[in-house]
Amino acid sequence: MVFLTRVEHFNAAHKLYNPNWSEEQNEAVFGKCANSNWHGHNYELYVTVKGRPNPDTGFVMDVKRLSGIIKEQVIEKVDHRNLNLDVDFLEGQFCSTENLAIGIWNQLVPHLPEDVRLHCIKLYETPRIFVEYFGDEG
Repeated sequence: MVFLTRVEHFNAAHKLYNPNWSEEQNEAVFGKCANSNWHGHNYELYVTVKGRPNPDTGFVMDVKRLSGIIKEQVIEKVDHRNLNLDVDFLEGQFCSTENLAIGIWNQLVPHLPEDVRLHCIKLYETPRIFVEYFGDEG
């Protein structure tokens, strides 16, 4: 099995806020991330797929095609957007980086070739904070 990773970048704003809690509780749990005026991140997205190299090309997957899928299904929907308000695949969900990674996974899986599997979404919120998601089976 060979693992292939494509890295993409996007900028987005969000707010961590539980509407069922008081302002005080939100501030105690989320601190500055509960700011009513939002806050932003420069996200780094690592998409790793796995498969066997094609005997005709030597590729697990054409990287240009993978990049196109990521850009169309994810980047165009999240880049320079408010994740809480503008992103349809996050509607009704708490807008954490963890949930964003799961949402990205769900956006990509249906568009990958049959012989390629999504292995991991690694999403850096900051240079020191990231999440990894391996699907429900991971």
